[in-house]
Amino acid sequence: MDRKEEIRSGNVLIGIEFGSTRIKAVLIGRDHAPLASGVCDWENKLENGIWTYSPEDVKQGLQTCFADLMQKTQAEYGVPLTKAAGMGISAMMHGYLAFDAAGELLVPFRTWRNTVTGEAAEKLTAAFSFNIPQRWSIAHLYQAILNKEPHVTDIRKLNTLAGYVHTLLTGKHVLGIGDASGMFPIDPASGSYDAAMIEKFAALTADTPFQQKLTDVLPEIVPAGECAGTLTAEGAKLLDPTGQFGAGVPLCPPEGDAQTGMAATNSVTPKTGNVSAGTSIFAMIVLEKNLSAVHREIDIVTTPSGDPVAMVHCNNCSSDLDAWVSMFGGLLKAAGAEMPKGKLYDLLYDLAAAGDPDCGGIISYNYYAGEEITGLTAGKPLVLRDPGSALTIQNFMRSQVYACMATLKLGMDILTETEHVALEQIYAHGGLFKTPTASQPALAAALGTDVTLMQSAGEGGAWGIALLAAYAARENRAETLAEYLNAHVFAGMQGVRVSPKQTDTEGLRAYMTAYKNCLAAEKAAATV
Repeated sequence: MDRKEEIRSGNVLIGIEFGSTRIKAVLIGRDHAPLASGVCDWENKLENGIWTYSPEDVKQGLQTCFADLMQKTQAEYGVPLTKAAGMGISAMMHGYLAFDAAGELLVPFRTWRNTVTGEAAEKLTAAFSFNIPQRWSIAHLYQAILNKEPHVTDIRKLNTLAGYVHTLLTGKHVLGIGDASGMFPIDPASGSYDAAMIEKFAALTADTPFQQKLTDVLPEIVPAGECAGTLTAEGAKLLDPTGQFGAGVPLCPPEGDAQTGMAATNSVTPKTGNVSAGTSIFAMIVLEKNLSAVHREIDIVTTPSGDPVAMVHCNNCSSDLDAWVSMFGGLLKAAGAEMPKGKLYDLLYDLAAAGDPDCGGIISYNYYAGEEITGLTAGKPLVLRDPGSALTIQNFMRSQVYACMATLKLGMDILTETEHVALEQIYAHGGLFKTPTASQPALAAALGTDVTLMQSAGEGGAWGIALLAAYAARENRAETLAEYLNAHVFAGMQGVRVSPKQTDTEGLRAYMTAYKNCLAAEKAAATV
């Protein structure tokens, strides 16, 4: 079947992912190859001390992104995109979207980026004997209860961003198990929310205004590979106001960006893992067994199939690096030597690769927001150096690249050195690796293992959720997700593997020593 006929007959699949700075839609064929993509740039806003996106931004971004996909498809293949065999929605995990009985949002969306739930996270971790990070949905709910916020009595549904968009399109209040595992702890044996912890939460809130049954408020979990609803007429009109794209398309369970990254890199089995790096950076390591202790630096979430995963999540990654690139671009423009954005990134990454292994004594902190792993409730980007440091553009840019993964390394060291978790296959994806000359070797040095970039790495989570939609539409219903990915998606796919270099490893070790020693300065600066 040629591509035109695939599209005309609707024998294609669509994945849409809401990232921190970009919404992306990917159209794939039955062979899982990307056919077209659409994008919409957007930004979170800091309003009244809360990082948020408005419902209007979500809906407008969805429409703009999908319209771009439809236009690109028409331009490339000469046929309109009017139907599909399956679709999936993904988005940033965690956060707090609380709705009343009429489906109205009770308070502005509180995203994963907020670090305002410290008291709740500490109390829940102690009560559950299970790490509850500040960004988790249950931490936000409990903090609202502790704060005696009036809206808690009116809550009837809680959701993540992916689940919210899925509800808009299908009317179903459901989630995939991976995204759900960032709302409330999962019992791997039952594939549902941990019943004992549900009871403990009920006991904690017994004498509060929140008297709702938590299992009624949380989304229903739909297993990977199952249909999680179909596109309604109202949902189709929201997605495409022109009316070309029709209702009735089946949707797979909505998932978090961490899970779509796992699907997009074929890292869903034990000893495999992936690192996703963009506005935030996080590592997902599939576990063979439970960790020996609770670590506040490490989340326990799941794969899209429900297997336990150790997640090291850092709020800050490329925002400060991007700001410096923008500033250098402004300098070139003022000098009459303006350079295209992509070419400028390539140049600066190449310069970073040529820097001294220890960055010549330059230390960078990329904290735009707070960071749980290093104990910061707020962020402030900072560059430190000794008077005698080698201040070159090469060393400065290399320090910016190191800063993107320095906090991640602190958490990963707990997994590899304290818990002795084995790493056999690590895949990297995300914007930081579009030009991998500096970032891929640095990550290999940080993790102490080989790092592979697959051919598909550039498509990211939108492709990952499209793969999960394809899995839900599979013919062999007995196939597991791992079997499906191995047999139908990644068989024969090539990747570029980089091993740690001793010079990089030693240089990063020296950088990290200085990084940890100077954290007190960053913490002091962030409070001013």
